Amino acid sequence: MASKVASCMFRGRTFWSKLCRPQISLYSVNRSQSTLSAYEESLYNVPETVVSALPSGLRIASEDSGIDTCTVGVWIDAGSRFENESNNGVAHFLEHMAFKGTKNRSQLQLELEVENMGAHLNAYTSREQTVYYAKCFKKDLPKAVNILADIIQHPVLDEGAIERERGVILREMQEVDTQLEEVVFDHLHATAYQGTPLGMTILGPSKNVKSITKADLQNYIDTHYSAPRIVLAAAGGIDHQQLVKLAEENFGGLKTTYNEEEKLKPCRFTGSEVRVRDDDMPLAHIALTVEGCGWSSPDYFTLMVANMIFGSWDRSLGGAKNVAGPLAADVHKNNLAHSYMSFNTCYTDTGLWGAYMVCDRMKIDDMVYVAQREWMRLCTSVTEAEVNRAKNILKTNILLQFDGSTPICEDIGRQMLTYGRRIPLPELNQRIDMIDAKTVKDVCTKYIYDKCPAVAAVGPVEQLPDYNRVRGAMYWLRL
Repeated sequence: MASKVASCMFRGRTFWSKLCRPQISLYSVNRSQSTLSAYEESLYNVPETVVSALPSGLRIASEDSGIDTCTVGVWIDAGSRFENESNNGVAHFLEHMAFKGTKNRSQLQLELEVENMGAHLNAYTSREQTVYYAKCFKKDLPKAVNILADIIQHPVLDEGAIERERGVILREMQEVDTQLEEVVFDHLHATAYQGTPLGMTILGPSKNVKSITKADLQNYIDTHYSAPRIVLAAAGGIDHQQLVKLAEENFGGLKTTYNEEEKLKPCRFTGSEVRVRDDDMPLAHIALTVEGCGWSSPDYFTLMVANMIFGSWDRSLGGAKNVAGPLAADVHKNNLAHSYMSFNTCYTDTGLWGAYMVCDRMKIDDMVYVAQREWMRLCTSVTEAEVNRAKNILKTNILLQFDGSTPICEDIGRQMLTYGRRIPLPELNQRIDMIDAKTVKDVCTKYIYDKCPAVAAVGPVEQLPDYNRVRGAMYWLRL
């Protein structure tokens, strides 16, 4: 297409221009329509996500893609947000204890059984969810489900294993402390949600790790691991009816109710800042955020499109100078940062929408200025062309996530906990298509314009503007 347009323009004659324009325009429209039609048709060809529920409240959701392997996992509506200051870190500690043996299998038996299947067993903890999952051949699905059920219902919680795991977690905490992005985001949560469970770290403070007992772990299981708060999700070579039957056979030991006190409590957002100055560090790491929306908010996809417009940039990438957008052009031209990225971290009822920047100590002021200027532009003067490009990037990124049974399984489990269903791709595509420049400006104004930000900065941050100045740049007098 590009070569045909260039050819017509190069001829430089009015006759050829008039002749070529309608032909190219028609071809362009036809090709665009056929590509769009093929894309939309492909969304309907994705296997259906089938959902069932047991009388206990346990939900089962799966997608059958007909391949020879599968991923099956247990998604639990419990994480560090359900902890308090005295037991912060217990959810993550419990995740570490999951593979240390059950009442039916010793640690050695568990490891041998998984290895003999050629399977992979893993787990992770977030602020609102705990996940245990396995990837295996589809013929081994019954064994994998039985192992997962055994892990969460009958953990042995051996005292010796607990003591050994303390050291493992403390070493993990030391490793995390070397990952500056993780450090900054922990500081960001601590200041943005100060005094609430979302302000606490997932791993917990070292004093808690050293003092957590078997009783603490068992109490967390008894309190939060109930059937209504659990989703059994699977993707790959899955027979849904077989999965439902396996759930009935293996998850009968879960309690079927939970108390009102166990439900999620609101966490307030506080505009504030935290600075950890260390002039010996070569680069400053800065996160700047406003309060975003929760998973189920109608503004979620619009904020994701705004995220794509703000974009990301990294000087070390070969094509960095060609990244679209005025912010990337400014940063590249004036060498303002080593990298930056936008983020949209969502929770049930709140979220953090913002930017993470890595820059030299003498460029901090300028980088923060252009980042906030871009925020104001999103609120006031973003164009339809930018929005359309961002929508296409968002659609591509979403589809690229579904490469393999494990990310699909993760998407099913997360959406079942956050939405109560899995949003079909055609519906998701339609929600994104409905967004235009006015919607982006309205939603960005709602969440960004004249709002108190939260700031977290680590490194040589002397040049970071005073908080009052940062707050003062959250609106334009000319609006």
